[in-house]
Amino acid sequence: MLSLTTGLLPLLLAGLLAWTGATKALGPDVVRTAPKTALARLLSSSERAVLVLRATGWAELLLAGALLAAPGSALPGAATAVLGAGFLGYLGYGRARAPQASCGCSASEDTPVTGRSFARAALVLAGGLTAAGAHRTWWDALGDRPVASAVVLAVGALVLFALSADLDRRLLLPLRRTRLRVFGHPLTGRGGARQVPVAASVELLENSLAWHTTSPVVRSALLDHWDSDGWRVLHYSGVHGEGEAARPVAVLFALDATAGRDTPGDPVIRVSYVDADTGAPVAAEELRAAPARRSLRLVE
Repeated sequence: MLSLTTGLLPLLLAGLLAWTGATKALGPDVVRTAPKTALARLLSSSERAVLVLRATGWAELLLAGALLAAPGSALPGAATAVLGAGFLGYLGYGRARAPQASCGCSASEDTPVTGRSFARAALVLAGGLTAAGAHRTWWDALGDRPVASAVVLAVGALVLFALSADLDRRLLLPLRRTRLRVFGHPLTGRGGARQVPVAASVELLENSLAWHTTSPVVRSALLDHWDSDGWRVLHYSGVHGEGEAARPVAVLFALDATAGRDTPGDPVIRVSYVDADTGAPVAAEELRAAPARRSLRLVE
């Protein structure tokens, strides 16, 4: 069974790299998720993060093709191991320097780095090393023991899926939503409105494009909050402008008071800058122009 698993490992690795590579190289979500990644912080640019994610995706696709076409060669496996080691180093940086940022590993996830991300990268490293030393092709393994090979591939695919953030998005999250529809939300008040904790609203805000765009203005932690007409308003202090034009402002974010991380779609977030001395709106034109940016929903 060990020799069979070793022979089929290039096929499993190729499937994993083809999936993650395609989502980064060809998927439309890269532009949306790149600003939320630790890579954007490392490079100090969302645009450069998009380019690096795209390039990494193409590299993964090339490695997937090499693993499929030349499983008996040591080079594809060794290159895959190097890629896995690079992933582990990047994840370590992200966990230490930007614990709330995502890794962008599959470009469709925007959740913080977890142990599953490390485990997936470690499997890429270990699998690459194993594939580099294998001398049996995956088509030989399939031809010799097709039934056992099918079982090994199925188990391997389940393990990889369990280590993916898509487990939450494609399976666990729909199950949670179904449970909430059947049994009701545990945070629903007597009037039927869902009561989302303020900490959940803050987390949703700080993982949004609105926050990443306006964070250079913000200079404080959350100062105050209140609910009004279905909106939850979060109040921060900040400084708008530079040099002599700089002025202290109150930064107000308004988002759906019932929205949480399990709410589908990107949240609509309203942003206002209010002069701390006069109470007059600041930078109204700047905020009004913000909806033109892709995947960013800001209104005055």
